[in-house]
Amino acid sequence: MTFLTLLLIAVALAMDSFAVSITTGSVLKQFHLRAMGKISFLFALFQGVLPVIGWYAGESFEELIRDYDHWVAFVLLTLIGSKMIFESFSGGDEATYLDPHSFKKMATLAIATSIDAFAIGISFSVLNLDIAFPAIVIGIVTFVFSFAGLTIGIKLGRTFGAKVELIGGLILILIGVKILLEHTVFCS
Repeated sequence: MTFLTLLLIAVALAMDSFAVSITTGSVLKQFHLRAMGKISFLFALFQGVLPVIGWYAGESFEELIRDYDHWVAFVLLTLIGSKMIFESFSGGDEATYLDPHSFKKMATLAIATSIDAFAIGISFSVLNLDIAFPAIVIGIVTFVFSFAGLTIGIKLGRTFGAKVELIGGLILILIGVKILLEHTVFCS
């Protein structure tokens, strides 16, 4: 596999984390480099580790979870997105559900957006490809995209306030629907 191919895979995997980071940044509303670094690292960690877990799991485990992994991502993202939409209409300016400082909530989003990375790891295993370097590249690209997404989201949050939370909630739901459709309707 060429480095360009690996880079394109890493960028494709980072897109969901990028979109969620924009939403998270809109809630954060201020540049807190430490918080932004922690959130970006968490997304990068899951995006980098899940391919390794998938690689070790191989074909047998993939058959066990293939039938419902997309449903897990869909439900998690839809619940979080719906709660954000509800919060945007509650009249308050601050988001109470998508708390960027909550490890549990950020880890849930990181897992939900990393399920495809797990599948990539399985496919690398099936193809007899090494996983160490790709996992590092995927993690680094995800960190960069997540940090950029947080930065964009903070700027949007300052400008548009609760409207961004509404849009962010819709984005999370759409990402969940996209994952569900990719694995049910548009699967090959």
